[in-house]
Amino acid sequence: MGRLIIGLIIGILLGGALTFYFFVGVPRSAVAPGVPIQAPDATGLPSGAAQIVLRQQFLNEALGTIFQEMTPPAFPLSDPSADCEGRITVQREGSGVQTGVVFENDRISAPLAFTGSYASPFGCIRFAGWAQSNFEMRFDQQNQMVFGQINVETVNLDGVNPVISALVTPVVQSTLNTRVNPVRILDGRQIAINLPVAAANGSLQAAVTDVRAEVKNNALSLYVIYDFAGGPITQSPAL
Repeated sequence: MGRLIIGLIIGILLGGALTFYFFVGVPRSAVAPGVPIQAPDATGLPSGAAQIVLRQQFLNEALGTIFQEMTPPAFPLSDPSADCEGRITVQREGSGVQTGVVFENDRISAPLAFTGSYASPFGCIRFAGWAQSNFEMRFDQQNQMVFGQINVETVNLDGVNPVISALVTPVVQSTLNTRVNPVRILDGRQIAINLPVAAANGSLQAAVTDVRAEVKNNALSLYVIYDFAGGPITQSPAL
């Protein structure tokens, strides 16, 4: 549960690669894994479903702690030079927006305030601005993984010459989208069930067969659907 919450906080709020990528080492991929996670069926959830609820206020409080007590997340944007760092740094707030997560209209969005510099053929271009992104969750049943797919919709630079903006904006947007994805949120094997029942001379086992999600009332609800079965007692690996 703890790893799930940490993965969601960093993956959703910071766009995956900003911190999550460097700590977890999720490989880059041009193809989104799995299939998009759907909302629960109108007829209801199967009986073998567990619910995990994460509220918007909780995630934003955690994000505030990251900015206050840790180094602001940053990653390379271009090759550095003597006078140009060539990287983008996410800020707690700037350009009239606050970095955070917003749950509304059955979707997850994340405005990101940033500053940065880009080593161009015309010299070091320093900039500040913000990006609007949305977050799609996907489930890969074969690998028992829940992934996130970040999509940066718009990049807005403050007071930058239109010619310079035309050069920097697509680089920022493309870099965010390609370096972020995919974001691993949950390894289904971490919450699979293998519970020995000595009196029954067996184990209660359950694998994750599907994941559904719902955004409402400023909260994200994940519904993890299990397939239960009985099996022989297995020994846990030695620590």
